[in-house]
Amino acid sequence: MGSAEEQAPPEAFELAAAESEAQGSGPDDANDLRGVHFKQLLSGTATLVLIGILVVAAGVAAGVFVKSAPLGGAAAAAALLISLLVVFAIADARSADTFFEAYSMSHGLTLMDGRMRMPKSTPLLGRGDDQYAERLLEGPLGPGVEGKLALFTYEEERYDKDGKETDYYRYTVGLTDVPECELVIPELYVQRKSGLRSLEKFEDVFRGSKQRVELESEVLDRKYEIFVRDTQDPNWVRQLFSPTFIVWLTERAPDRFAFELVGGNLCCYVNGHKENSADLNRIRGATTAVATRLREEALE
Repeated sequence: MGSAEEQAPPEAFELAAAESEAQGSGPDDANDLRGVHFKQLLSGTATLVLIGILVVAAGVAAGVFVKSAPLGGAAAAAALLISLLVVFAIADARSADTFFEAYSMSHGLTLMDGRMRMPKSTPLLGRGDDQYAERLLEGPLGPGVEGKLALFTYEEERYDKDGKETDYYRYTVGLTDVPECELVIPELYVQRKSGLRSLEKFEDVFRGSKQRVELESEVLDRKYEIFVRDTQDPNWVRQLFSPTFIVWLTERAPDRFAFELVGGNLCCYVNGHKENSADLNRIRGATTAVATRLREEALE
């Protein structure tokens, strides 16, 4: 016999997360079929003919203009290597396309490719000088939760002595609406902790209309910072972060997970573009779990 805590049924948000993380069929990673596509391309007559023309042309050109047989051979070898790298890059892109097509179909999602604009509904989605999704999957994220899963990028331009440089910041985001929260908690930011704890009170002076919420959990406090609008009742937030939700957030959520809630728009995110089934499922599950927990507390 286990303890009462061990036998207690999982809360709704945990069940929702578990169902969202169920595996589908198809390749598990965007790179799984890279070798297959590479072989297919190299077995094509058109590809081989084009590579042959480029290799011969490079070798002849070097031999004629430089008048050196060794340099002609080196130029031909370089042209072959560059051609193979180009073919490999094409195979890599096709493998990723195949993976996302299979992933979307196996999970009942609609896939959209290419740069797409997204609403600047939370601070992360509005950062930088340019923002876009490179792949966007729309549909059911989990039980009772519809939304979007996106490979999101924002760019920041800066200038130095060499001219303009662009920095790229990439995230995988889960987006959904929780309209039940719009009035009871207009803003909530659960961010991964960074920086020195001793500087927190100094930093809070410059946060404007946001106030920090501190909970009685050392584990949560080590990993996360929680902010709400300064007019928000912090007691509601403390009720939201039940012991079970805290355990899930600190032990079971995806690595480097964070989320923002603004005006009923929920944005859950992790660093980097995730291109494998396990990570995408975890983000879908985490978005579903947070939305479910928010809805539960808002409706009480």
